[in-house]
Amino acid sequence: MGRFCPPTSDCIVLIKMHTQPVSAPKTIALIGAGAVGLCLAAAFVRAGWQVVVYGARVRFSQIEETEGANTHTYPIRHAATPADIGLCDAAILAVKSYQTQDVSACLRAFNRASATILVAQNGLGQEERVAAYAPQAHILPAIVYFNAQRSAPGKVTLKRIGAQDLCVPEGAAAQYFADVLQTGNMRVGITADITTALWLKLLANITANPITTLTGRRTGVMRDPAIQATARQIMAEAVKVGQAEGAKLTAQHVEDILLWLQTIPAESITSMLQDRLAGRELEYKALTGYVVKAAEKHGIDVPLNHLILSLLSSIHPADS
Repeated sequence: MGRFCPPTSDCIVLIKMHTQPVSAPKTIALIGAGAVGLCLAAAFVRAGWQVVVYGARVRFSQIEETEGANTHTYPIRHAATPADIGLCDAAILAVKSYQTQDVSACLRAFNRASATILVAQNGLGQEERVAAYAPQAHILPAIVYFNAQRSAPGKVTLKRIGAQDLCVPEGAAAQYFADVLQTGNMRVGITADITTALWLKLLANITANPITTLTGRRTGVMRDPAIQATARQIMAEAVKVGQAEGAKLTAQHVEDILLWLQTIPAESITSMLQDRLAGRELEYKALTGYVVKAAEKHGIDVPLNHLILSLLSSIHPADS
């Protein structure tokens, strides 16, 4: 779906919610002020942290986050260059996977052992992409399950789906940031098997994202029996690839995800469809592209994923 995933992984364990800030004030840099980045930044502000937004094309003085009938605002500041960020050992990387190189200067500013980069990107390969620019930093991949839509710079609508909003791999740094985010009212899970958790998210992403984008329909399309049959075949191919990559996937996961996709509000819009409607580049290389590339490495035939990849790659911003 782009920004959420079904809670089908037995390896995920929810951690206890906190009600008081873990440590304040600290500063975290937001690299990528899109919908997901804004929601995560708002959680850090709620936890008592300061947020500095790096490199946003349009400046805004606060984050305005709407959830249900409630709207709250949170103060932020801007940094035009990495040097303007100031003393800071934490960053949220929330740009699209293909935009990682575009923010490489900022990532290099966090290339030190004391720094942690929370990577909230779709698909797989997060650690490898970021390590190309900040190999000394602690890179913490985060699986995002909530749905978020940005209506204007600094303005975002948050929709929580399922039992958790975020999942991170176990470890001391993950526990620390999970505590902070939960203080900020994000429901965070910790997993001992991040590989399986990432592939479970990928199964949902390689179906709902491309299908909505190619049909031009919102997530209600996933309730169509013919579409479900196609989604089942797409995921069945990917399960074999995921298993070869070390993920503990089964055929039952496919059925679980199909059922879960039908529970998503029909009017919800995937991140990839949002990008196509806005005339932006599509983020498919880290999704379907990753499956196809890994399949080739293992000699696994994935004809439907190849077809989906060829269709997505033929769409250019100018065509939207």
